[in-house]
Amino acid sequence: MNQPKLLLIGRNGQVGWELARTLAPLGRLICPTREELDLTDLESVRRTVRQVRPDVIVNAAAYTRVDQAECERELAFLVNARAPAVLAEIARQLGSLLVHYSTDYVFDGQSSAAYVEDSPPAPLNVYGESKLAGEQGIQATGARYLILRTSWIYATRGRNFLRMVLRAARDARPLRIVNDQVGVPTWSRMIAEATAAITAGRLNCDEAPASDNDGIYHLCAAGQTSWFGFAVAILEECIRQLERRGADSRVYEKALASASPITTPEYPTAAQRPAFSVLCPSKLLSRFRLTLPPWREQLRLAVEEINVYQQL
Repeated sequence: MNQPKLLLIGRNGQVGWELARTLAPLGRLICPTREELDLTDLESVRRTVRQVRPDVIVNAAAYTRVDQAECERELAFLVNARAPAVLAEIARQLGSLLVHYSTDYVFDGQSSAAYVEDSPPAPLNVYGESKLAGEQGIQATGARYLILRTSWIYATRGRNFLRMVLRAARDARPLRIVNDQVGVPTWSRMIAEATAAITAGRLNCDEAPASDNDGIYHLCAAGQTSWFGFAVAILEECIRQLERRGADSRVYEKALASASPITTPEYPTAAQRPAFSVLCPSKLLSRFRLTLPPWREQLRLAVEEINVYQQL
């Protein structure tokens, strides 16, 4: 029996780096470089995917610079909308499954309850608009697809909120963090592990080309918090783990004592962000019997990994 081929796009991103590990046991994993497959060059996308002829395409690449997108609209739409639609069209032609990631920023934040997959999207910024256009472009092709909306992604490597808080604490920089935007912090590793579980299930079953499980799913941790609440939790977890190791935690204690909550107007940005972008992941549980741990538990595991390598 031939091994299935999986094409991973965006290998070096926060989620992509974790996917390279979690997808590897599922078959022959192919991770092209940006020179080989550049989402800003649609011909290179077409050429590479057709050469590989994968059974599954996992697109973990995206334009994610939320504020810069306000002045780079064309580039954001090229990477986040036009390229995914091209991937979906090729996937339809090859009979492949496309797994693609979207965002909580497709919503306007006016809801008082967690957003479900059928909640009407109304993005507030160019980034959210481009990601919504990507969803719509994929759906219009008739390809087999899974669109996984994620939120407030962080990782133990690269540039993200978790590492920003740690750097600020070590540099003794004041932490003034927005406290009136609420969402769900989600560790990139959990996203990758859930993606691998879903993909394995799709590869290991005989199903019609148009599966009942195709569609949009919210893939995020359980619970919710503000950015300030997330920052406080990061510092508290660092202190707890360092104390357990018998190491000096004073840097983080000082950062926690001096951290202050601020409002969105006190931290103006080029892009408007939703005040409430909590996603409800219940559909993921009902369809795939998957649920991600609460955000605090995910954070504990992530900080524990950093602590193991004594990088706190």
